[in-house]
Amino acid sequence: MELPVIDLAPYLSIGGGDDGSMVGSELGGGLSELCRDVSQILKETGALLVKDPRCTVEDNDRFIDMMEKYFESPSEFKRLQERPNLHYQVGVTPEGVEVPRSLVDDEMQAKLNTMPKESQPSLPKGPDCKWRYMWRVGPRPSKTRFQELNSEPVIPEGFPEWKETMDYWGYKMISTVEVVAEMAAIGFGLPKDAFTSLMKQGPHLLAPTGSDLSRYGQEGIVFAGYHYDLNFLTIHGRSRFPGLNIWLSNGQKVEVKVPVGCLLIQAGKQIEWLTAGECQAGMHEVIVTNRTTEAIKLASAQNRSLWRVSSTLFAHIASDATLKPLGHFAESPLASKYPSMYAGEFVEQELAVINLKGNKEEP
Repeated sequence: MELPVIDLAPYLSIGGGDDGSMVGSELGGGLSELCRDVSQILKETGALLVKDPRCTVEDNDRFIDMMEKYFESPSEFKRLQERPNLHYQVGVTPEGVEVPRSLVDDEMQAKLNTMPKESQPSLPKGPDCKWRYMWRVGPRPSKTRFQELNSEPVIPEGFPEWKETMDYWGYKMISTVEVVAEMAAIGFGLPKDAFTSLMKQGPHLLAPTGSDLSRYGQEGIVFAGYHYDLNFLTIHGRSRFPGLNIWLSNGQKVEVKVPVGCLLIQAGKQIEWLTAGECQAGMHEVIVTNRTTEAIKLASAQNRSLWRVSSTLFAHIASDATLKPLGHFAESPLASKYPSMYAGEFVEQELAVINLKGNKEEP
């Protein structure tokens, strides 16, 4: 199955007004249908391919070039940017730290055992063998109950272009997420700003991963074990090496192919909360496939970097905003499964499960 590509240009041209209360009936028929397509695809697949004329291939390449250079640096240099006391929510997370949800969630493991063989994920033997860098994007609240989730960014020495490059690409991807969030809200029958109003001053994270294919380039190696994302929506630029599998709402396993010039959006747990399960968090994994090994051979022949970089950004609901089913979703028979809580409280609970909470006591 090929995921359809949604071109955001028509909505950007006339749908980006300031009236946050606007609903689908106030858009033209074509745009209303486009918004319904966005919500329906997210509901059915947990993922969405979009084309945003504001995000160019050159922008993505510039970012990946810098991150390849960083991840190629010695481990002892990279560990200078490690902040375990801040739950690894800024700076670098070394390989061997982040634990896939599928290794520690009994309910998820029981579900995996019921899957048909062809749909089962590749279960890792231990923590992910990928590095990750966390970079905050956007303004932070002056007062918050969750200071660790809103900490100042870490800048590695020797990268004078770091802040400008990270912020430039990060803000572009946040802008794309905001448009998709508006369109999804309209498609779900909510006010246009139902989601984006909750995203303001959220702890959005540009969080590129780096996987060393010169060490871990054998087919079947798992870089990111089967899991969902805990945030609202996740967006990725196109990686130079394939390997992402997603699971549709019907349980079908699909290898994602991101066309040149497109971005991939994935539904996280926070949008599932806000829609009372109507839009489920998308399950996914990153592994070395036969397509990955072919890309490794080509990169080696061209003397290019063998670090697989994903230009991932996690868009969040603001830490001090309340997570609860919105609008008509509050009347859903499943709404009781999604109790009201601060988004920051939810994030801390999830981080504790996947080994990123650290040993610091709760504030």
